Amino acid sequence: MKKIKMKKMVSVLLISSMALGLTSLSGCGRSDGNNSAKKEKKKEIITLDVFCEFGSFHGVQEGWMADILKEKFNVKLNITPFFSDEYEKRLKEKDLGDILLFQESSTIYSEILKKGLLYDWNHDDLLEKHGPYIKDHMGNALKKNQKLTAAITDGSSDKLYGISCYMGASAKDHQPFFYTWDLRWDLYKQLGYPKIDNLEDYEKLLKDMVKACPKDDSGNKAYASILWSDWDESMIFYVKAMASAYYGFDELGMGMYDSKTGTWHGALDKDGPYLQMLKFYHKLYQDGLLDPDSRKQGYEEAIKKIEDGGAMFSIFNYSGSMAYNEQKHVREGKMMQAMKPGQASPIVYGLNMGGHSSILCVGTASKYPEKCMELINWMATPEGCLTMNYGPKELCWKYNDQKKTELTELGKKCKENIRTELGNGYQGTFVEGTPQIAPLWHNDASNPETDGETYNYECWESSISKPKTKVEKDWQEKTGFRSVEDYLEKGEHTVSPGTDFDLGEKPRQLKKLWERVGKVMAEQSWDAIYAKSDAEYDRIVSEMIEKCKKIGYKDCAKWSKKEAAKRRTLEDALVK
Repeated sequence: MKKIKMKKMVSVLLISSMALGLTSLSGCGRSDGNNSAKKEKKKEIITLDVFCEFGSFHGVQEGWMADILKEKFNVKLNITPFFSDEYEKRLKEKDLGDILLFQESSTIYSEILKKGLLYDWNHDDLLEKHGPYIKDHMGNALKKNQKLTAAITDGSSDKLYGISCYMGASAKDHQPFFYTWDLRWDLYKQLGYPKIDNLEDYEKLLKDMVKACPKDDSGNKAYASILWSDWDESMIFYVKAMASAYYGFDELGMGMYDSKTGTWHGALDKDGPYLQMLKFYHKLYQDGLLDPDSRKQGYEEAIKKIEDGGAMFSIFNYSGSMAYNEQKHVREGKMMQAMKPGQASPIVYGLNMGGHSSILCVGTASKYPEKCMELINWMATPEGCLTMNYGPKELCWKYNDQKKTELTELGKKCKENIRTELGNGYQGTFVEGTPQIAPLWHNDASNPETDGETYNYECWESSISKPKTKVEKDWQEKTGFRSVEDYLEKGEHTVSPGTDFDLGEKPRQLKKLWERVGKVMAEQSWDAIYAKSDAEYDRIVSEMIEKCKKIGYKDCAKWSKKEAAKRRTLEDALVK
């Protein structure tokens, strides 16, 4: 334990000092009265004022985090939210405190920067001397902040005033998968584990599954797929999502974007991804495999049917395994598990290497800029990140001999019950010590001190539990993987790079066209799915394309292509 080690070090220093004192006394023959008067006073704890634009916590950081800050940096944090009366007072005095946290898109950040109330991290080599880990590992985030300064000052300055939080460590870092291709694994096993390479194979499998299990738990007809329409915009939500799950393309404007090539595919492109997936759902409907209520029902209605066993598969985990795998099904040996077609490359969203959400800065009025930077630099280290997430190192988490991370027994207890007392010299419960400052690394960023793990304990090898059911065990044995994340990570997938891209504002005239085109596209897409024959489907799709083009689709597509080009530029600029 660190505290025990520190006490031992202090004892050694005291003994050494006493020995030196005795030697000095014997040499000069002076009494020890004056010597004791010269003893070094115990250092006063430095209070760093933290002003935070978001959150509601107001007061001193407490608990185990306070103990660690005192131990490592001899500081305590006094946190004040920006919406308090104190902010206006400090603003007038041009003293906002030591460490400042802003929303990334904040107008307050711009205002304070222009007022000169943010400390330049390159002044007196502050970053170089006191933030070496940040300098060596967070280059994208530093450049991003300098570009933000240039934008706010109209190019007159590119000074470095802070760093964004929740960043990824590499272009490969990404959020957890949610396009997981969940299907009824118990039925898949029953059917002999047929090989699934493409959508045609998948459709045949789903048809066989419905034959094997034609009713849901309540005795109603079961389907291969259950959709909902309340999330639709221009394109049908579930249809465009299918293109994301199969091709790895992302929705962008009135079409789909391929991050691998930078190609934008219009929603009405013949043989394009949207119309291909529209045809897929039309086939499911023709074969009686699609819930006919899909068009008129919302998400809440659809998810109740899925929970009741009404669907054989879902491209999403939240409307698949997370909805279906309740205790009653698991006890009956029924489970949904991931099974993607061999040719599918589901999209997963990359982490922004420049960070996002909030910006961490130092105030110009701070008397302790070096101490602030040392603290922020520690937060940037793997140890700092893991400590902020899970508690003191060795006490709550540790690295094992295989360079893997694991929670200790106490760490597991803290996760199971946040009101667990830490003890071992640390005050309070786990939740009472939760850090009130946003972390620099995203939880799913890769940890360079480990063998391929992230900061997310749920994905650590040590956290993956043994299968609790025969179905789960069968899935692991058949796929060769212990977790869905690992299964999808090792298979074909597409990482959509994390950048600061956002769709631009549409011109007023284009907004009107967009609404008209989008309304026709959404309505006739559903008409096409419910077509009674292939001929009727082809007629409806041709009519949809013709109508949309007449009322302004080309203008919508032109704008979307320009936005796709902007996105590609940002992706190409990433330092990978």
